[in-house]
Amino acid sequence: MQRYFGALTIVLLLGMVWVRVMQMRRQGIKAMNFGRIDKKDFLIPPFALFYFYIVFAAAFNFPTVSRQELFQSGIVSWVGVVLCLAGLFLLFLSLVAFGKSFRVGIDPDHPDKLVTTGIFAFSRNPIYVAFGFVLLGQFLVFSNWILLVYMVAAIWLFHRQVSREEEYLRDHYGQEYSEYCDRVRQYL
Repeated sequence: MQRYFGALTIVLLLGMVWVRVMQMRRQGIKAMNFGRIDKKDFLIPPFALFYFYIVFAAAFNFPTVSRQELFQSGIVSWVGVVLCLAGLFLLFLSLVAFGKSFRVGIDPDHPDKLVTTGIFAFSRNPIYVAFGFVLLGQFLVFSNWILLVYMVAAIWLFHRQVSREEEYLRDHYGQEYSEYCDRVRQYL
């Protein structure tokens, strides 16, 4: 049961982002700006697809590179499910709070207002926290060493992206953003 939910989490996570991007497209807003600033971002999708395959392979017994699990515990697996749920809920709250300001990647040509309310009153980067919860949750569900490596690499990539985004926000919004940073933590 937990394994199926671990795989379903990816579908729900990507589905929420895709639906939001499509909603914004209908409103005339180009929300998908992935790789626009840094073309090296296009190195990420093949690794993400491999990650998705590893999760689905573990859930549905597809052929895979490694079935070696670091531990097996029903309780820890259920904790992973709870973390996946928390991540999905946090992502949902983030997408709602973002409103028309939501973008995948940095959009220097069409910036919207600085969002500091809703979940953004507690974390400056709740979407990345949500992704982190999902990755940790999936690792606890599947406990595969490959997912552990991915989780560590993803945390590094998330922080890299957050640093780029926050530099842009600091340049664009100036004092307003600096005051926001003084009030609200970067992650948790």
